[in-house]
Amino acid sequence: MKILHLDSNHPLLITQLNELGFQNDEEYTASKTEIEHIIANYDGIVIRSRFDIDASFLDKATNLKFIARVGAGLESIDVAYAKTKGVKLFSAPEGNRNAVGEHTLGMILSLFNKFLGADQEIRQGQWNREKNRGIELDGKTVAIIGYGNMGRAFARKLRGFDVEVICYDIKDDIEDSNATQVELEELFAKTDVLSLHTPWTPLTDKMINSQFISKFKKPFWLINTARGKSVVTKDLVAALKSGKILGAGLDVLEYEKLSFETLFTESKKMPTALNELLQLKNVILSPHIAGWTVESKEKLSLTIVNKIKASFC
Repeated sequence: MKILHLDSNHPLLITQLNELGFQNDEEYTASKTEIEHIIANYDGIVIRSRFDIDASFLDKATNLKFIARVGAGLESIDVAYAKTKGVKLFSAPEGNRNAVGEHTLGMILSLFNKFLGADQEIRQGQWNREKNRGIELDGKTVAIIGYGNMGRAFARKLRGFDVEVICYDIKDDIEDSNATQVELEELFAKTDVLSLHTPWTPLTDKMINSQFISKFKKPFWLINTARGKSVVTKDLVAALKSGKILGAGLDVLEYEKLSFETLFTESKKMPTALNELLQLKNVILSPHIAGWTVESKEKLSLTIVNKIKASFC
């Protein structure tokens, strides 16, 4: 079987596929149109997010047996159409779930303890102890929306804290020893910290908007290490300014490109809401790296190898 790699990944991925007898070709710079001219020669694709795999592309991939995405989600692939063609789909949420859980917890602790502001003030010669007095996570209720691989990994990270962990998911009976499943009404009533761990779907698109935010009974903290388009930035900014949301940790932003690789370079004018967000002191940001650790790079690739091996060897 011939596999075309469209994004670079950990070297172990190609090394181990070679050892299993697959032919591996690499094409990291060709355009989507150029790839479409050769894709019929391949049985498999390995991709991160360089471009979307749509129906037009799949029609040209006449011999395709699988698509492997070295990441958690499949939103860049026309999943339904791929399935009608008998194409198997592999993703690797198991590979970076631990990294996401750690990053999420790190964002909460950074916000609660005002790490960023205190660090910047000291560098400017200011020693403001009372201004930077933090709050503790113990005693809080942490709510998780989306209790799959990522949500569960984050819940496990909270076991060392004296917190109540609740979760909401569209699936029933997903609770475990680390979180109690609740309906949205209870989540709205109890939440002190809300952490999103949902894929991007029509159901989660613009999910966190002004109407949704208004349903929370008390001010809360928002963490998003999932997908940027699930949060309406202008509504988030309004809630941060009003105090309805006390602070936010955002690894993803509404304005990211499909590839997740760029935000600023392709935008001639920064959206007003994003510009306002960047000025707020109660926000911590990272460039879509929650699952982007040294260890997860290897684990993601090995997960994909194992799934390909299980299906075709």
